[in-house]
Amino acid sequence: MARTRWARLAAHPTQGVVLAFAAAIAVGAGLLALPEAAASGTRTSALTALFTATGAVTGALSIVPTGSHFNEFGQGVVLALIQLGGFGIMTFASLLGLLVTGRLRLQMQLTAQTETRAGIGDVRRVLLGVAATTLVVELAVGTILTIRFRFGYGMRGGEAVHYGFFHAVSAFNNAGFGLRDNNLVDYADDPWILLPMAAACILGGIGFPVLLELLRGSRVGSRSRAAHRWSLHTRLTVVTYGLLLAAGMLMICLLEWGNPGTLGPMTAGHKLLNGFFLSTSARTAGFNSVDIGAMEPATLLGLCILMFIGAGSGGTAGGIKVTTFALLGAAILAEVRGDPAVDIMGRRVPPAALRQALTVALLGVGLVMAGSLVLLLTTDEPVEAVLVETVSAFGTVGLTTGITGELPAVCQLVVIALMFVGRLGPITLASALALREHPRRYELPEERPAIG
Repeated sequence: MARTRWARLAAHPTQGVVLAFAAAIAVGAGLLALPEAAASGTRTSALTALFTATGAVTGALSIVPTGSHFNEFGQGVVLALIQLGGFGIMTFASLLGLLVTGRLRLQMQLTAQTETRAGIGDVRRVLLGVAATTLVVELAVGTILTIRFRFGYGMRGGEAVHYGFFHAVSAFNNAGFGLRDNNLVDYADDPWILLPMAAACILGGIGFPVLLELLRGSRVGSRSRAAHRWSLHTRLTVVTYGLLLAAGMLMICLLEWGNPGTLGPMTAGHKLLNGFFLSTSARTAGFNSVDIGAMEPATLLGLCILMFIGAGSGGTAGGIKVTTFALLGAAILAEVRGDPAVDIMGRRVPPAALRQALTVALLGVGLVMAGSLVLLLTTDEPVEAVLVETVSAFGTVGLTTGITGELPAVCQLVVIALMFVGRLGPITLASALALREHPRRYELPEERPAIG
């Protein structure tokens, strides 16, 4: 029986990934529910612990303030879940096996490939690159933040280290968990806090395969020669990510420039700083340096678009991913032009990739709409607040207008489900649920229905 179960997991590595994430959430929820994890010394409710564990592993929402509700042990559990979820549970297990034994079995390579989006021959290199990148970025950003907290805010040495590295790990893993009850609002005018954290969010969210390719290209030669060697995936990710980042910053600054509840009271420089930071954060990081609930409805809609798209594949971010968005845009443009094939950046995109992009996007829309419908039917919250909540959960962002803790239990369970599916991806979860494959050895007659 055990061999059969292991054989099934080997044949369907996505099932192993889903089960690993579920197990990590269950263990984390159990630890967070202990009285020893709460600052008050009382037991945290099972639902609150489950919500917090899911939010930490997926890098999304939370219904209690991490810094005041949990003590150092509880905060340590949350930090471990953030690191484990962002790094990838099966990636971590595969890396551990690689370090211990010096080799990777096929099953471990397949499961790690599912998370890192690497080719089967590149898994070993990607795993080591992911580990090195994570260590270097978190160490560098954590050091900068520690120095700032120590000398800029008068924190004691140990407290400054705790704050610095907690926020560095949370930023690189695009988790959005902070130790202040108002997240990063107290640091809205401090570029020494916001800019290093924004850099960590970008490096973690752009995707490990892209990041490693960029680093490898920078060592090969000049920038132009390195860019010429970039794969289509890397070029699509870098260009689309950059354009969306600039568009998001422009949108936030234009719509919130005079809003007295957000950017209005700030200087021009601080407005631009926070516009850039919030545009970065909306790509699935989830930190907020202003009150999201005080934003204009048009801004909230723009944030929902950014959160739904997300960042790069194979990284710590969520959403449908920028490459999915770019491929759909290229397909629309090709159809409008009447082109027989979808070409982008000098390459032809295979139909299978377009079908996958369309599937991811439509499943994402369906899940967000279904979740929003449940919340609207069971609460009195406005549509824009509900939409931000569900998109933030699916995109594993963590931004909220402040309604998360007020939701009834059934709505919190819906949000938990959205966070779980959003972190794994709709196709990964659907593939894991498809226990049996049914290859078809025939083709049906072709007939074209009317479109539009």
